[in-house]
Amino acid sequence: MNILVSLGVTVLTLSSPGGVSVRHDLIYAQGGRGRMDVYAPRTVKPHAPVAVFVYGGSWQSGEKALYRFVGVSLASRGIVTVIPDYRVYPEVRYPTFLNDNAQAVAYAARHAAEWGGDPGRLFLVGHSAGAYNAAMLALDPRWLGAVGLNARRDVAGVVGLAGPYDFLPLRDPKLKTIFGPDDQLADTQPINHVDGSAPPMRLLAGDKDTVVDPANATRLAAAIRARGGTVSTRLYPGLGHVSLLTAVSGLFRGRAPVLDDIAGFINGAPAPVRAAAGVNGLSPQPVGAAS
Repeated sequence: MNILVSLGVTVLTLSSPGGVSVRHDLIYAQGGRGRMDVYAPRTVKPHAPVAVFVYGGSWQSGEKALYRFVGVSLASRGIVTVIPDYRVYPEVRYPTFLNDNAQAVAYAARHAAEWGGDPGRLFLVGHSAGAYNAAMLALDPRWLGAVGLNARRDVAGVVGLAGPYDFLPLRDPKLKTIFGPDDQLADTQPINHVDGSAPPMRLLAGDKDTVVDPANATRLAAAIRARGGTVSTRLYPGLGHVSLLTAVSGLFRGRAPVLDDIAGFINGAPAPVRAAAGVNGLSPQPVGAAS
């Protein structure tokens, strides 16, 4: 992280509310990228929701330290927030980064109670490529299934910010390498895995986004509704690809109520009903079911 980026992250973090405790570099998988930071309110309320935030970077870059302001901001709203690193190109290609994210989610589910969170109120949140990753974990059962989880049973909801969910044809040479042969690309698109059974989704975008077409969100939402799923969308006037995310920080919060929308969705969503015993020691019914 260069000095200017580090300074910017510090400013964003310091402008966000305090009262948050942080656990750094918890190991969820082997290798230098298999670590996560956990942000929690200093006083965690009973049955606090847990959000795994997946950052973007075009599947080629990113590090959890850049997103401290996200962890602090969400934790200030009572949400135990997990920010994992994960492997990216050129070290890996599709679908390895999805496997890494799935492992991070499984680790969060197993350890949520240790951090004061409710494993029965587990959410996926992502920005840009991270929103793609979160959507794929929720829509395509292969990835969470490989770690013993089921999105319909184990995930309470998904928030996608400026996500690419339906972005073919590929034109960027690196993305063509990352996602593989043309005859397999359809399988990489979240919109092609919609069956109406995924957890509720909240899809957010800025109308000035020139990096990811905001229509990605509206197309995915239309597909989910057509199949009887639960989804809501919001398009923020004047926000671009990056400013959509930085609006959660205290410094830029006046631009748009992005943090309010994320926290409102998470804090207001019911826990998923577990028809059978969960994995890794999770109880068959959400801890907060009686509250």
